[in-house]
Amino acid sequence: MNATMEELAPIVGKLAEKFTAHESTSITYEKAEQLMGAVLYCIHEAEQSGQAALAPLEEVSAQKAYEIGVAAVEAKVRKALDLYNEILPEFQDYGNALLHQSFLKEMPVFFKWYDIRFEPQNTIIALDYPILKDLSAYTGIDKIYDFIACIHLEQMFLRGFPPLYVIRALSIQAHKSDNLCETVLWDVIERIFTGKKLSEWGVETEGNEEFQVESDADWDSEDFSKGQERLNQMEIGDIKRLFRKIVRGLTAKYWEDREELLQYLDGAVDGIAVRLKHATKISNR
Repeated sequence: MNATMEELAPIVGKLAEKFTAHESTSITYEKAEQLMGAVLYCIHEAEQSGQAALAPLEEVSAQKAYEIGVAAVEAKVRKALDLYNEILPEFQDYGNALLHQSFLKEMPVFFKWYDIRFEPQNTIIALDYPILKDLSAYTGIDKIYDFIACIHLEQMFLRGFPPLYVIRALSIQAHKSDNLCETVLWDVIERIFTGKKLSEWGVETEGNEEFQVESDADWDSEDFSKGQERLNQMEIGDIKRLFRKIVRGLTAKYWEDREELLQYLDGAVDGIAVRLKHATKISNR
């Protein structure tokens, strides 16, 4: 929607009145800029909202688009909080301080202080835990909701493995990534790539058998050398395609081929392929 300044100024003026509790319309330039950002954020939310499809947005007034946007922001906050509360009962940070801080400590701060009316564009919290999706272009509830949705996918992925295996994989591969999902996926790909059966390191999904994690003897230097030799003989494009095939097979078997999870994990595959290929080149110098 290409709203003009003449259309936006009255909306900002009304917000300014509410901000000053109708005692004054005089606000600082910085505050006016903040309120204009709030209006534009909500109008953009209206553009993304299915509600705006009820009529062509070009035929809707800026005021109406803003009101639709405010309602969309409010709905997304409720949706984000519902998803957050759904994750909490089974949430595990596996000892990762960044995830613990971002999800358990900072998220409640966001929901407590998020200002839908006067500053919806403010994300408020740092979100230092690195997820596998680039959210740098997002702010406010858009960023928060997508972050929570990514954590939901990560927790679902990690719960597919015995907790002891996840902890061991994180310990072995700790230097690879600060993202838990990427670290475990790295370990999984390495093992499958060298021909290890999942049952050999404790992952079973058939029946009700207890998950068992065997000793580190199931992952030895000979296996890794075979994997390195194979990587040396492959082009990087072929490695990426193979790793994607591994991940697709994995999600199909253990997560009922959840396309959303597959797309999320795909964000880590290229990096894992490139770094494994690079590590192989260095080790052979």
